[in-house]
Amino acid sequence: MSDYIPVALTFLFAGIIVGVMVSLNRLLGPRPDRSATKDAAFECGNEPTGPAWARFAIKFYMVAILFIVFDVEVVFMYPWAVMFRELGWFGFVEMTIFMTVLGVGLLFAWRKGALEWK
Repeated sequence: MSDYIPVALTFLFAGIIVGVMVSLNRLLGPRPDRSATKDAAFECGNEPTGPAWARFAIKFYMVAILFIVFDVEVVFMYPWAVMFRELGWFGFVEMTIFMTVLGVGLLFAWRKGALEWK
């Protein structure tokens, strides 16, 4: 249990720093005047059109989540490619398993229709 004390102290210290920074910002920071103009939504200098809480199709979120998942997985492939010769067959088999899991995930998303724009 004593191995976790430095980790707990780090989290505690980080929490204290965040609390102090937020408190100092609230106490010492400028207080802007509230007005309808400042509270209005800003869209590149144009007047906002439509309600601010418009609904979006779930497809937008599905594509975004899938992009992030597969983009992050590609980040894991780069170090493997750099160390390919040193890893040998073990590294090859591990990356094959990894790519198979990714392929199954992509196939699942495809079959569920997450990649179709309707």
